Amino acid sequence: MKAHTKETQATMTPNKSLQYLKEGNQRFQDNLKANRNLLEQVNDTSDGQFPFATILSCIDSRVSAELVFDQGLGDVFSVRIAGNFVNEDILGSMEFACKLAGTKLIVVLGHTSCGAVKGACDHAEMGNLTKLIEKITPAVNAVSEPKDESLRTSKNLDFVDEVSKKNVELTIDRIHAESPILTEMEKSGEIKIVGAMYDINTGAVEFY
Repeated sequence: MKAHTKETQATMTPNKSLQYLKEGNQRFQDNLKANRNLLEQVNDTSDGQFPFATILSCIDSRVSAELVFDQGLGDVFSVRIAGNFVNEDILGSMEFACKLAGTKLIVVLGHTSCGAVKGACDHAEMGNLTKLIEKITPAVNAVSEPKDESLRTSKNLDFVDEVSKKNVELTIDRIHAESPILTEMEKSGEIKIVGAMYDINTGAVEFY
């Protein structure tokens, strides 16, 4: 499989880009990698890059977007931060990726058993991590069940995963609210912004 070129990127649509990622994740689950010569892709991308998707994911070592979606060099922009939330810098990076570099899809990828989300559920405090966790707290508060405080902790993995899903939704809401550029591109059909969850037990990605 060759690296994307300006010509192949131009053929990509938001829906086609999403389908590429779905097919890549299925290959990952089936342990069937696409045939790539990575050194050849190094050479092919030395004069420019033409990725088709931008993926915001967690820094979790088990959730590498390139591996999970079986993509090669030059295929995707990968933005990683604990808790996969956005801030001004990440929004600017996404605007660059879509408006200037031509990606057709933004995926906000959460995952099960997320450590950052667990920290937010437990209201953990530790150095700079405290401020990071505060960014995820709105998602904790937005999940209404269970009401019993003793069940609203990192020990309840079902609760943790529900908070992770809500965090993805709220992150997409923030993209729409804080990036007129990306919102307008989505309205005009130039890009699509979707949420997804990666299951660390199965390797499967569920889009929603």
